[in-house]
Parts: sequence; C-alpha cells; structure tokens
Amino acid sequence: MVRNEAVGARPNRYNPDPAAALLLDFLAWIASKPRSYAEVMEIWRTSCPRLTIWEDAVDGRYVVRQSNGTSEIIIAISPLGRSLLERAGRISSSAA
Repeated sequence: MVRNEAVGARPNRYNPDPAAALLLDFLAWIASKPRSYAEVMEIWRTSCPRLTIWEDAVDGRYVVRQSNGTSEIIIAISPLGRSLLERAGRISSSAA
C-alpha cells in the first residue's frame, strides 16, 4: 500500500484513497514519456473539484514543466515523482 502524503491520504486496505491511486496513474502516464502541457490538460481535465490530480502532482513537485525550445511547454516526471512511483512498485528503479 502506498502512503501518499501529497494528497493527505491515509489509505488502508479497507478504504483505499482513490485520489492517491489516480495520482499514481497520472505519474506513471507522465513517466512513460514527457507530454505537452496541452495534452496533459486535455486528458486529465476534470470538472470535479475533489479530483485535483494535476494540482496534487504540481504541489507535491512530482512533475516539472520544461521548455522544448519552442513555445510548447512539456510536462515530465520529476525525481521526486519517480521516487514515489518506485516506492509504489509502479516502475523499477532502473527505469529512466
């Protein structure tokens, strides 16, 4: 079970925190390859204020914004985000 301080969760096996699970899904998706900011906003937008996965990832410093040399902003996994995924068993420590 993942303890995720970023979303203030104390999940247990009887009451898993869906926000923590979604945050891990989001980070794993970003870790597979950096994405454009536009793609991230298109895929992960929500009208539900209780599902703040993007804000949780940014506030937790699990993702970084990078410039690709043009006007496009790229979202990539940060070392802290990679560490969270490793601890959760979502990626291996050898994955780059």
